[in-house]
Amino acid sequence: MRSTTLFKQYLQAPEILMIPVAHDVLCAKILQGTGFKAVGCTSATSAAAMFGGPDLGMLTLHEMADAVWRMVDAVDVPVWAGAADGCANTADVQHTVRAFEQAGAASLMLGDGIAAGLDDRRSDKQVVGMDELAARIKAAVDVRVDRDFTILARTNAIAVHGLANAVERAELCLEAGADWVLLDAPEGCGQLRRIPQLLSAPTLARMGLGDRTPVLPANELQAMGYAAVVWPNAVTLAYAKLAADFAAELMRSGSTAGYHELMAEPDVLDDLLCMPVAAPLRTGRVSREPVFA
Repeated sequence: MRSTTLFKQYLQAPEILMIPVAHDVLCAKILQGTGFKAVGCTSATSAAAMFGGPDLGMLTLHEMADAVWRMVDAVDVPVWAGAADGCANTADVQHTVRAFEQAGAASLMLGDGIAAGLDDRRSDKQVVGMDELAARIKAAVDVRVDRDFTILARTNAIAVHGLANAVERAELCLEAGADWVLLDAPEGCGQLRRIPQLLSAPTLARMGLGDRTPVLPANELQAMGYAAVVWPNAVTLAYAKLAADFAAELMRSGSTAGYHELMAEPDVLDDLLCMPVAAPLRTGRVSREPVFA
């Protein structure tokens, strides 16, 4: 079954689809091994992993599509991709859709932001007009080859114009052919709870640490009616914390001994990398079975 078809089935299933955004390809393989049915790849995590910099439009479309392709090539689960805001016109949108679909993404997020990299929590973040947003989504839908390649329409309008305007924008996107929607940055549990009830299509909850939206567990979001939940920065933040603490301890003690229980065994890493092992009883390529229970 194509990953696009599988991903679409997950969105339509009663159980909420959990999508952690992978920090890099190795991270995506770890997430797959723990049992996640899909993983995410976004410009923010890719910029952090590739350049050690913020998501301020540093990645070109080619670089971002290549990051998605590398992840798709390494895992057997669908890869959800987030495209940066700021497409100048519908031709840009269609070029973006072609690139991500050819890279093997199962689903693509397109938004109504004007400038890439602005903080979604800022009340002064601008959004494009509703007609332009609808044109973006229609252009994306028209150019995709695989009809199961789902288009996620994201609106940042809650922070700018309020919930009612964001709902109107989401409905307009659905009329234009979007398959599911994200109304980003709801303010408090009240708005978070109302969103799935106001729309007939599958909705995505975005649980970003540091956002104005309360971070709730997946089972509560499922009970509210969300089809999927994405954690855009949690894995990267966990990696940064562990790496910083490890580096500080190594500098202090000159030894890794204090972190051995938190480190993977070399055999586990070999399994993740599918590396040939030189030991006499372990020759050839190792199993691709999940190594994290």
